[in-house]
Amino acid sequence: MALVIVFLCVVTLVVLVTWARINTFLAFLLVSTMAALLLGMPVNKIVGSINKGIGDTLGSLVIIIVLGAMLGKLVANSGAAQKIAAVLKVFFGPKYVTWAMTITGFIVGIPLYYNVGFVLLIPIIFSVAYNYKLPLVYIGLPMLASLSVMHGFVPPHPSPTALVVQFHANLAKTFIYGIIIAVPAIIIAGPLFAATLKNLKSNSVIAQPQEIAADKLPGIVNSIFSSLLPVILIGITTLIAKYTGNHPRIHDIALFLSDANMAMIGTIFIATYSLGIAQHKKVSEVMECYTEGVKDIAMILLIIASAGILKQIFVDSGVSTQIAVLLKQMSLPPLLLAWIITAILRLCLGSATIAGLTAAGIVYPLTLNNAVDVNLMVLSVGAGSLFCSHVNDTSFWMFKEYFGLSMKDTFRSWSLMETLVSIIGLIGVLCINMML
Repeated sequence: MALVIVFLCVVTLVVLVTWARINTFLAFLLVSTMAALLLGMPVNKIVGSINKGIGDTLGSLVIIIVLGAMLGKLVANSGAAQKIAAVLKVFFGPKYVTWAMTITGFIVGIPLYYNVGFVLLIPIIFSVAYNYKLPLVYIGLPMLASLSVMHGFVPPHPSPTALVVQFHANLAKTFIYGIIIAVPAIIIAGPLFAATLKNLKSNSVIAQPQEIAADKLPGIVNSIFSSLLPVILIGITTLIAKYTGNHPRIHDIALFLSDANMAMIGTIFIATYSLGIAQHKKVSEVMECYTEGVKDIAMILLIIASAGILKQIFVDSGVSTQIAVLLKQMSLPPLLLAWIITAILRLCLGSATIAGLTAAGIVYPLTLNNAVDVNLMVLSVGAGSLFCSHVNDTSFWMFKEYFGLSMKDTFRSWSLMETLVSIIGLIGVLCINMML
């Protein structure tokens, strides 16, 4: 019955947004309340779950998204994104531009949390698409496929790292296996799949920057450095923190600076100078640019917050645990069962991280009585956590709103890409398991 209710709620949400044209934020509030009542939550607990869903979601994302939008607007308006696009155009040409975007996403995706990478790389995606006169989805999906795969499969991202701890796996082995599986998943779900979406039309709310004269563009080193500064800061400080365990003060400072929020704050101050003041812009102009950047993503923030409400209702009602326990009774190989349980939780909860961590607690006993490689169990759960991102996933709405797509086209592009990544990941896990 719980599964029927979850399915009914998801269908209702899709109908409200697509057919009834209800504002997505309001639709989420309505469906979340309906789900809570149908799942039998006490009425005095529903408001608390709504507040917690909004608070937990925005609390972990709002600084990153807002500062990322500010940086993105500055990268676009200063001409840094245009400069990077021009260099990519010279090196790769129109024929191989999607592969350039894929490689960029792969490199950036190793140290960077998905949501941070998304908002930081959006200006580059838009600028490249604008300069090449190519569809946004065709240019952007390969890069985002890389980010998503790295987020789900490869430590040090939160979910795979936490799963390594929960399954008592080997971090180095998991990383190596993860990279082996990630490469074909990225290639197939990225540039190859994107080639089928060239005719997808988008109507993005993010304004295109005006073309700037070539002699007034910032230098390529400055453009790349300022755009990827959060990646650089997080990468360097994480390494320092890792190898300074014997020096508590240095270790603590490095750990503090490696936090994505702190890296973004530092980046904004540096970029204000490197892409603003150093490019002969007034401070007031840079601040106005930041204000415009935040305006662009105001509704996106609300939609992300409301998606967090529905997730929290499913968690607090206990429906995710009920469904997972039912699936656990199925007689299937542990690696496949782990993927199925995680995929179902992903469909119900939306959050890849929460789906993965919830599934880990359920399938861990399977590793005690079966000859299963725990490193591959981490990756099986990671692959399942990426399955079929849809309306209860914040990433679904970020992609839809930034790229200005209809619901149908978002399912056709984003949801299908995530499903491909998940299935290819499972196939990779099973293949490696056969060879061991």
